[in-house]
Amino acid sequence: MRSLILALLIIALICGCVHEEGKTGSTTTTTSTSLVKTATTTTTTTTTIQTKVSGPEKLGSSRIRIPAINEKGEGVIIELTVDAIPGQGRILTDIDNLLFWVDTQYSIRTARGIASNVTDLDLSKIDLIYTIYANASVVGGESAGTAITIATIAAIQNRSLNNSVIATGRINHDGSIGPVSAIIEKARAAKEENATLFLVPLLQSREVIYETKKHCEEIGWTEFCTVEQIPRKIDVEDETGIRVREVGDIREAMRYFFG
Repeated sequence: MRSLILALLIIALICGCVHEEGKTGSTTTTTSTSLVKTATTTTTTTTTIQTKVSGPEKLGSSRIRIPAINEKGEGVIIELTVDAIPGQGRILTDIDNLLFWVDTQYSIRTARGIASNVTDLDLSKIDLIYTIYANASVVGGESAGTAITIATIAAIQNRSLNNSVIATGRINHDGSIGPVSAIIEKARAAKEENATLFLVPLLQSREVIYETKKHCEEIGWTEFCTVEQIPRKIDVEDETGIRVREVGDIREAMRYFFG
């Protein structure tokens, strides 16, 4: 009888141990499941952050004032902005109210090449966005070349410009600045926009203008009249009241805009 009771006690103890081990295993399994859930939550958070990353940021931006001529032959000031962004070396434009667009497009391409040479920067992975703001129809052309080049250099180097300076002049492939027309009209427009310095190509700080005069004389009983063009040499600075300086190439112009 005692042997039977002892055997039953041993069996009871063994069953109790097995039950506790089962509980422990269950607890461990639950804990593992909890860890898996935590890892899943962390992954979801990371994905959310990545989707908030925006598009390419500007590498640089510039704004410059450019003298131009409207359809009436009057001098006006327009504004050009250049934005540099990561890209594929493209030239993008947003230009309205501009006549002779082909000449201006040529100036933009030339300006980009010179800006790359002057700064020694590779623009094959940079897109340049050119935007011109004009309140009226203006005559585009190569005379904006100097200003476009300066603005391009400022954008790709992310440099500030001296906005009290306004320049006119076509830009050549070697960086030299070529002659333009309507210097007096553009200088007056620059003065009206409160600019303090007007940059012009070499030998164009003085201009020859022609005044029309009617000359009449009597020959016998008849009066003969002719219309004559009388040349007059004028100093642009004295005529318009704005300080004028001549520049021969883009590096000279840079000293005034970035100095």
